[in-house]
Amino acid sequence: MTARRPLRVLFVCTQNKLRSPTAETIFREHAGWEVASAGTDRTADTPLTRDLLEWADVAVCMQKQHRDWIRSKLKGALPDDRILILGIPDDYDYMDAELVELLNRTVPGRLEHTSPRPLDPPLHSR
Repeated sequence: MTARRPLRVLFVCTQNKLRSPTAETIFREHAGWEVASAGTDRTADTPLTRDLLEWADVAVCMQKQHRDWIRSKLKGALPDDRILILGIPDDYDYMDAELVELLNRTVPGRLEHTSPRPLDPPLHSR
């Protein structure tokens, strides 16, 4: 029996400076998760790309506008049912105590029934 791979969680905000990097930092050591973060703005510290979305099992967006951006610019890179919206406005600094508490309270529960996406079979077995 093969071990199950970690759930790949991509946190998304606008600039990838405050909210999504905070989420990446606090969940970096979460058992069973592999995490990354990116931003929808082209000047983001880590701009969101199709490759990042295709790597992810789930995208956790801070606001609806981030999901809408994904649907518009990177359509099909990740199924809609694997794009979650937290509804966290851009009102927090990096590692703000209130933001950390809010993320810890909401994210694990939203992801507890999410499993890794099946990987495509190797080309030679198709």
